[in-house]
Amino acid sequence: MKKYLILIIALLFSALCLNVFAQTKSYPFEVVKTGKGKQSIVFIPGFASSGEVWNETKASFEKDFTCYTLTMAGFAGAKPQPNPSFENWKNEIARYIKDNKIEKPILIGHSMGGGLALAIAADYPELIGKIVIVDALPCLAALTDPSFKSKENNDCSATVNQMTAMTETQFYDMQKQTMPRLLADVSKLEMVVDWSVKSDRKTFAQMYCDFFNTDLREKIAAVKCPALILLESYFINLKPAIEGQYGKLKTADFQYADKGLHFIMYDDTAWYMKQLNTFLKS
Repeated sequence: MKKYLILIIALLFSALCLNVFAQTKSYPFEVVKTGKGKQSIVFIPGFASSGEVWNETKASFEKDFTCYTLTMAGFAGAKPQPNPSFENWKNEIARYIKDNKIEKPILIGHSMGGGLALAIAADYPELIGKIVIVDALPCLAALTDPSFKSKENNDCSATVNQMTAMTETQFYDMQKQTMPRLLADVSKLEMVVDWSVKSDRKTFAQMYCDFFNTDLREKIAAVKCPALILLESYFINLKPAIEGQYGKLKTADFQYADKGLHFIMYDDTAWYMKQLNTFLKS
């Protein structure tokens, strides 16, 4: 009798462990779920940014949409994971959507998050309902080098070594000097710099190198869903090059901001919200 009791306890313990394991699947991002609505939005922040970059945006949509706001592992204080890559993050966001049975979500991505949204919609065309790309390009490197070709086995060790060798002060100073080229709203500058400083340095370097080697220009031909491309005001001067990169995205609707820089959600908020409202509620 005692043997049977021990066996039953062992089986129950095993079942409990399996159940706990099933409920704690690991993804390379943190998720905050808010709002309620039949239609879902997945917000993907940009390079070294927190999901908080979407706070003002999602506040306008939480009444009508269920919102899933990501912060990628290693960025803005989120716990890092080993061997991060653009490809892995793309596949894991798609896996999260499938695992949680999120029906045809709208993906909204800024910067590198926009690149991830493009790649997911291209590789999983039946999974996504719409995409909004906020100031991102299919191939960032090709903007300065039109003949750019991505390397198959790209070695990021030099970038990682350079970034990880910097002191906290050197890294902060670098970000403090860089950010005013990306963000005109001075009230947000310290917050965005802080996200970078709180990011895991190895993840920061690895993903910077990996994303700069990413070329989606051919891949986006597979995107089937409607796509709104919101671009910073300066890009109107580079319209042929920008829209040339998006040439194979047949569903693209291009809109150029009236003012500001890369963080369009902060720099031209009224224009940005108008574009989103029209596209999401159409």
